[in-house]
Amino acid sequence: MARRPRQRAEETREDILSMAELLFRQRGFAAVSIADIASSLGMSPANVFKHFRSKASLVDAIAERHLGKATDRFAAFDEALPPQDQLLQFVLRLLDGHLQDIKENPYIFEMVLATIDAKLDAGNRYRERIIQKLEDIIRDGIASGRYHCSNLRDAASTVADVLASVLHPVLIAHDDKETLVRRAQHIVSFVDTALQNSPC
Repeated sequence: MARRPRQRAEETREDILSMAELLFRQRGFAAVSIADIASSLGMSPANVFKHFRSKASLVDAIAERHLGKATDRFAAFDEALPPQDQLLQFVLRLLDGHLQDIKENPYIFEMVLATIDAKLDAGNRYRERIIQKLEDIIRDGIASGRYHCSNLRDAASTVADVLASVLHPVLIAHDDKETLVRRAQHIVSFVDTALQNSPC
């Protein structure tokens, strides 16, 4: 095996992630081993394990890459809209992005299913970003007098839980987009009414 030129640890880590993504895309997550990734890079499996202690931690890093991109989908939209419209726009934009990922990058969905018991940190971080955005929207609703919440964090966390049925990859993979959009609209309407009439 030819020796690889010396690289900084961060460069090696990025090479491993990029090769793993490529192989997962080509062959499917379950069919690719750490040894396959190492061999494709001309390095030993031990070198891969030096950067990623398990296949699950490698998946976590790949998921973080994609979830970071997903966050960009809702980083900016028209905050001049009424809070109920902000909420619907936010949910539909996330839903559309998840459906696009399932269609264009099915290996990501396979990874989510295969590692669901691992409770990846990337998933927790993504949920936290969603909660923070929901807090912003609910805060706008409180400022406008539409919503009445004494505990913003609890309200946003509960709304995130309710929205899981139209945002979690496992729960949306087998429904058509029209059904999911209609469900999202009903849920947002329900949430909007609850936020108007509950002290949270």
